[in-house]
Amino acid sequence: MTDQQYQEAVDWLFVQAPNYQINGQKAYKPGLGNITRLCDFFGNPQNKIKTVHIGGTNGKGSVSNMLASVLQEAGYKTGLYNSPHLINFGERIKINGKNCDRKFIYDFILTLKKLPHDIQPSFFEYTTVMAFEYFAQNNVDIAIIEVGLGGRLDSTNIIHPEACAITNIDLDHMNILGDTVEKIAVEKAGIIKENVPVVCGDSHPSVQQIVREKALQKNAPYIDSTLIKVHYKTDLKGDYQQKNIPVATELIHLLQRKGWAVSEENIRNGLLHVQENTGFIGRWYRFSQNPDIICDTAHNKAGLDEVFAQLERMPQHKHMILGFVQDKDIRDVIPNLPGNAEYYFVKPAIERGRDPHEYEDLLINSGKNFQLFSSVQNGYLAAKQNLKKEDIIFVGGSNFVVGEFLEKNLAVPQ
Repeated sequence: MTDQQYQEAVDWLFVQAPNYQINGQKAYKPGLGNITRLCDFFGNPQNKIKTVHIGGTNGKGSVSNMLASVLQEAGYKTGLYNSPHLINFGERIKINGKNCDRKFIYDFILTLKKLPHDIQPSFFEYTTVMAFEYFAQNNVDIAIIEVGLGGRLDSTNIIHPEACAITNIDLDHMNILGDTVEKIAVEKAGIIKENVPVVCGDSHPSVQQIVREKALQKNAPYIDSTLIKVHYKTDLKGDYQQKNIPVATELIHLLQRKGWAVSEENIRNGLLHVQENTGFIGRWYRFSQNPDIICDTAHNKAGLDEVFAQLERMPQHKHMILGFVQDKDIRDVIPNLPGNAEYYFVKPAIERGRDPHEYEDLLINSGKNFQLFSSVQNGYLAAKQNLKKEDIIFVGGSNFVVGEFLEKNLAVPQ
């Protein structure tokens, strides 16, 4: 298999299957019918592995990586399924922090080409069964599975995990999941299974009530992690991680009660070495220190508000490189942009990328100092030109903006 053959195979996968990352809502295929048939075709690999299931609006990627890091410190061969990827397709599927083997991806895609024509999966359904099969073939001790979108009808919801968590719930993907936090909570709570304990990291009373009632219906033990005070530290530097640490540690405690051997030292070291152990980047990721460049993939109002608040507390002058996708309502985002900053609004290089000229009127009314750019890299180069000593560059607004920036500027193995 040559590099060209591998890339052609991955390109085929992106073209053949509707891909939410590229196509948005029209690629979303709710329901478990397709994934059930896919898993049947591959001998139901999801039933051959132990799993933990993690959903939520924000924080599920951080929690899943924290949990994987701790389990790796405890000596367990740990699978991790996250989405979307930032640079390389193999980032989605990892074992002990190493990207999915390229030869496996290539061979698996060749097998996908032989699927019966009456099975018409989405891109995410393809990648989900690929993850299950990779973890099963490699005999992982446990796999941490992040929900793709929603929960109840998400293709990852075919698993029966050791434990599950809902990190938090806020307004996102409203055109698919519902236009209130309560409607979205019902969808997210759909991952709760019979007798499977659930950790809830959301403090809103209405959300907690919905999740608690669903747990009660399923005879599932319910743990409110917002009541837990922890003193652990993590190498993931966003202030918002203080909400995610209790979710991860409560999941560990649930696993300990089920017989998984994890020590206090494993927990401390795992949380302190998440990036090293799992390769997790994208959340308050310090790309460089001279100049100081921070990347964060927060992309909905709740997540961006947390990031902006942390930036606002930093005294340095900021150069903010921001871009969005078409289905994000940014009318409530623009007013909360930090002060003491210059802005470089960019168009992500994907079909769903939003041209900043479309919302230029909003920016003019905001009174911010801004420029518009046709690409992430052009915005970055302009920011670098304007940079003074001690200034900060921030890159964010979308997974695709961060991914595009890292792909252009970070030497990452393919």
